[in-house]
Formats: sequence, C-alpha cells, structure tokens
Amino acid sequence: MKSDIQIARSIELKKIKQVATSIGIPREEVENYGRHIAKIPVELIDEEKVQQNNLILVTAITPTKAGIGKTTVSIGLTLGLNKIGKNAIVALREPSLGPCFGMKGGAAGGGYAQVLPMEKINLHFTGDFHAITSAHNMITALLDNYLYQNQANFGLKEILWKRVLDVNDRSLRDIVVGLGPKTNGITHQAGFDITTASEIMAILCLSTDMEDLRRRIENILLGFTHDDKPFTVKDLGVAGAIAVLLKDSINPNLVQTTENTAAFVHGGPFANIAHGCNSILATKMALTYGDYVVTEAGFGADLGAEKFYNIKCRKAGLQPRLTVLVATLQALKMHGGVAVEAIKEPHAEGIIKGFENLDKHIENLRSFGQTVIVAFNKYGGDTEEEIELVRRHCLEKGVGFAVNNAFAQGGEGAKELAQLVVDTIEKQPSQPMRFTYEESDSIPAKIEKVAKQLYGAELVTYSSKSRSMIKLIEKMNISHYPICVAKTQYSFSGDPKAYGVAKDFELHIKDIVINNGAEMIVAVAGEILRMPGLPKEPQAKHIDIINGEIEGLS
Repeated sequence: MKSDIQIARSIELKKIKQVATSIGIPREEVENYGRHIAKIPVELIDEEKVQQNNLILVTAITPTKAGIGKTTVSIGLTLGLNKIGKNAIVALREPSLGPCFGMKGGAAGGGYAQVLPMEKINLHFTGDFHAITSAHNMITALLDNYLYQNQANFGLKEILWKRVLDVNDRSLRDIVVGLGPKTNGITHQAGFDITTASEIMAILCLSTDMEDLRRRIENILLGFTHDDKPFTVKDLGVAGAIAVLLKDSINPNLVQTTENTAAFVHGGPFANIAHGCNSILATKMALTYGDYVVTEAGFGADLGAEKFYNIKCRKAGLQPRLTVLVATLQALKMHGGVAVEAIKEPHAEGIIKGFENLDKHIENLRSFGQTVIVAFNKYGGDTEEEIELVRRHCLEKGVGFAVNNAFAQGGEGAKELAQLVVDTIEKQPSQPMRFTYEESDSIPAKIEKVAKQLYGAELVTYSSKSRSMIKLIEKMNISHYPICVAKTQYSFSGDPKAYGVAKDFELHIKDIVINNGAEMIVAVAGEILRMPGLPKEPQAKHIDIINGEIEGLS
C-alpha cells in the first residue's frame, strides 16, 4: 500500500475554481490561495438551504492512541455518496501543528480518502491558526501594556487570560513574565495554552458573521478588578483591532478530496480540551451547496458528539438527520480488555466484551433523538469472521451496519455505507434534537447531567477554585451558557486507563474557565492539560524534506 503522501501526489488536482463552480459557487466569489485552495465569503450562505439539506455527523467509540479513522470515514462517506449519485460535501476541522509534529501526525484523512493538498492543509494552510494565535496574543500584549501604563491608578486582582501557541510545549504551561528591569512590565505568573484551546478559536468557530465575531471578542473576560468587577476586551477598547486580524480567517476554506469533490476545512478546536467541531460557517456553507453534508466531531462520542449537539447545534439551530458511529476491531478489543500490544491479533472474546463501549455510545447518541448507524472502519489485517461478529451484534441492537473500506478503495469502498446512510434518512423521519440539559440549569447541574447520564459517573466533586468560579458565574448572570467538559479522550471517566465502560466513578472538576466571548463554560476534569506535551518519540523525528519533497507528514 502506498503512503498517504504517495497517494496524495498521484492525484491530479483540479483548479479550485473548477471545484467551486462544480457545486454552484460563482467563480468571481472564489478568493484563491494558490491554485488548489480558496476562501469563500460567508455572505454566500443561504439559511433556507441550510435547513432543507441533510446534515450527517460522524463520531466514534472511545479511541485508542492509534486513533480510529473518523476523518477518513467522513471523507470516505462523502466520496461514497457522490459515487451513488448524490451531491455530497464534507466539512472538517483544520489540523493543528501540535499533534502534526507530536503524537498523532496529520489530520487530513488517509489512503484514498483524503482532503488535498494534504501537505499544505497539515502545515500553514491559509494562515487561520496563525491569525488566531496572533489575535489571542495581541490581546495579551495590549492587556499587559494597559496594566503597565496604568499601574499607578489601576490593576487587576486576577488575570485570567493566557497566551497561546500552536505547538505542544509542556515547559510553557506555567511561566513568569515581566522579569528584569521595571521597563519590562509588571512581573506576574502567566502561562500558555495550545491555540486549539484558545477562546478566539472557539469564537471563530461559533460566530455567525463578522459582526457577531466582533461582539464576542468584545465580551472576552480578561480578569477581575480589585472591586470584583469583570474586565473585558471592551474595557481595553481594542475589539475592532482584534477583529481586523481575523477578517480573512472568518471565511471558510475550500479544498478538494482525492476524487476532486468539494471539501470545506475550517477551524480546529480539540474535543478533549475544547468543543471539537469545525466552524458553524463552514457547516452552513457546505449545507448551502450540498444536498448531503458530512461533518465530524473530535475523539469519541462522549466528547465531540456531545459538544456538537449541546453547544454547536443548540447555538446554530442545526438538526443532524443521522449520526454515524465509527468502530474498529482494535478499539473494541482494547475496550474488551485485550492488551494494547495484542489488539491486532484475532480475539473474539475481546471484541464481544468491547461491545459494552459501543453500546454505551449508541445509547448516549439515541438520548439526543438521533438515529444511529455503525460504520466499521476496515484495517488491512481485519478478518471476515471478526467483522461478522460486529455486524451481527449491531443487527441484534437494531442498528444499521456497514463496512467502510475507503482508505484502500476510495469512494468505491464506501458505497455500502453511503447507501445505508441514504436509505436510513429516507425511511426514518428526523426527530427533534433533545439536549442533555436545559439552558436554565445551573452550571453544576449541567456538569452532573453530562457526567452521570453520558459518562456514567456516580459523583461529581469540585475543587475550591472551581467552586469559586461557579459563584462568579452566578454573580455575572451567565449560568445559561452551555458547558464544555475538558477531559481525557481515552475513557468515559477522567482516568485515561479506565477502558471499556467506566461505572460509578468520581469525576473531579479541578478548574472552571469562563469563555464569555464564546459563551460557554469550560469545566476541566481530571488531569487534562490545555497545553499538551510532546511524546518521547515525536512525529517530528519522521518528517523531512528530501529533494524538495516533504516526507513523513501523514
């Protein structure tokens, strides 16, 4: 089998204006970023078509550290839908440089189900992440300068705003700034999050237009004064300048798949530390031009899908027609107690035990009113006997099942899945979205409903710091915001080693972050960190440029 890069280079790409016009976007509206990438203005979104067309969410069972292939399935399903004569578009998140050079590698799909040009998408792309990083850190610089210039008559009791960087760097989690001469600024403790956890990233992905983006930036909470009053970007008077830095980034990015079909790739919040969905604007743009739109939400359904429904769909008025749950034999075996080193070997008992994890995710997804089908993402060593085990189990559960082989065969290998999706949508009427909690619930009630109903926790506990933040939230009258739980992606619980279905555990909330501009409350559970570190063997060691060609970036 060829590598992802070799496959990507073998594809003859169409000029991006050809891709745009093939779905009905006027040539004059296409803003080229080279021959094969473009930005499309948000003004082209048609809300009537957004509500008429079919939105499909792709999510997954709890993943292994090797991943589960959700992006590959999303792209593959889109290819399969086009193969069977449907007008389908995929809408995905942008990759982050942190995992690209850290543990996961690239995030543009794989095999014959990729978005292209893969190398550009995985690297600097259209500069959206750099713009978000710059906008975030510009606020920090302006805040520090404001405090320095006004230190005689003004100060903050607490600074909540950090810096960000699109690199995995554990050394920057906690730092001290302003050391040295007094002219270097006020000495205080600070730190870095990764750009994907930036509130600016969340704001970009949740904004509905430029005016809404500016309004949200203005509302960003930076800290509290000595008399306990919130201090925001509006108080700095710089929201307009920050919006200017993001004026191009707000427009969705158009690229193409390995079969030259349209793909929107825009925004990139992680699901374990942020809300894990591509921008509302990219999803709505895709729904404007595609009869079927496939989108994904990060990591397992307990993270990405929950946030997709409770945050993105709630705020954007989106109604998915169907949810596709991705499963692999390796993940099922791991959750069935098979040692990680042995999950590539045949193990029927491990698969059967692993069905507990699959079933819990199905139950959770159905609680949102969603029709669920299972996409079995096929790997090279999978046996027909073991695949049949999964198929029979799904049929017994009354859940549609199809094998996805798009990695090896492109759209042809996803036709079975595509037909199942179409048939299911046509046969089963869409149910209204049901949310896990009401906007009127308190923040602890929202956290506990997610933790107990979806994760299986028996008890939720709070640090003194998080309890203090909850009181501040109540004082600010923003308890109506949805919650975004930051926790490990490897388990339903806060323990990354609690595979399968963790039950009757304690979920500890160690911190709460107010994203007043994004209009959500981030609850940090367990030992999750908003600035990841690098592994012992970073992916960067395998990336190189040889004779002008990039190697190892996949």
